[in-house]
Amino acid sequence: MKIIIDAYGGDYSPIEMIKGSITAVNSIDDVEIIITGDKEQIENLLKENGYTGDRISVYHAPETISCEESPTMAIRKKKESSLVAGLNLLKENDEIVAMISAGSTGAVLAGGLFIVGRINGVKRPALAPFLPTMYEDKKTLLIDCGANVDCKPEYLQQFAVMGSIYVKSMRGIENPKVALLSNGIEDTKGNDQIHKAFEILKNTKEINFVGNIEGRDMFTGEVDVVVSDGFTGNVAMKAAEGTINVFTSVLKQEIKGGGLFAKLGYLLLKKPLKRLKKRINYTEVGGSPFVGLNKILIKSHGSSKANTIYSCVLQAVEIHKSNYIEKMKEGIEKSSIIEEK
Repeated sequence: MKIIIDAYGGDYSPIEMIKGSITAVNSIDDVEIIITGDKEQIENLLKENGYTGDRISVYHAPETISCEESPTMAIRKKKESSLVAGLNLLKENDEIVAMISAGSTGAVLAGGLFIVGRINGVKRPALAPFLPTMYEDKKTLLIDCGANVDCKPEYLQQFAVMGSIYVKSMRGIENPKVALLSNGIEDTKGNDQIHKAFEILKNTKEINFVGNIEGRDMFTGEVDVVVSDGFTGNVAMKAAEGTINVFTSVLKQEIKGGGLFAKLGYLLLKKPLKRLKKRINYTEVGGSPFVGLNKILIKSHGSSKANTIYSCVLQAVEIHKSNYIEKMKEGIEKSSIIEEK
């Protein structure tokens, strides 16, 4: 299967994207990578990193899109950017199953909407990453976490339906538990948007709605899908990432400054701590797919390095093999989503 990687999205592009691509083709037998970007530079970097195989090709696209640019204008004007060129290839070539970019979220979303297009009936595509939980074999889907800052209650209803279909396809959970992110579990908690969305979700027959959930409970594994507007979801996710980073940094400081007994304790706990780091590290999960588009488009973290890009390729392969796009089309067509007001 062919997967596109945008070489010039992200803080560490293009080198980390190239290293991640090399790791992917060396580790996954049935994957071919197409890197979009400056052909001469990318080919030189491939050689410098020892790649001489034939499962990575380069599509010349010399322009780049920065995070400071207007996403819509950049997509319209920079036709030869690594992002736009990749999205056009994704749309036009049936052999290409997915694309990965660590670039501007706004530009990736705008390109996904204008070039790849929404599944018929989808009002708004949503970023939907899987979050780690206290259970090793359980992850919770957060939808949305950044694509739609302002949401009507009807959008949250469709996020709940799309999230349920996605979790069912990817995790094989027959009747996923869906919760609405709020500032309390009581039915009366939340702002006007949450109150209206709560009533709509409660009466949506396609989902197993279990009520509100607080941010602190997103990682307990008690629900399968957490529904949110993109602003609140993004704040919650980044707050969690920051907490994890602070925890690991403080732990290292305490071990280094804690004397002999602290160092001995670390040696005894070294293996469990490594397993813990792997479970809660977002670089091991991959990226956030834009659920609701006609093709698989994964937004990787802006600070992605090679291991994250490799994880995104694994994620793209898993999503493709789940046949999620066809299942989403069928599910949206059959759903009783209320009309937008």
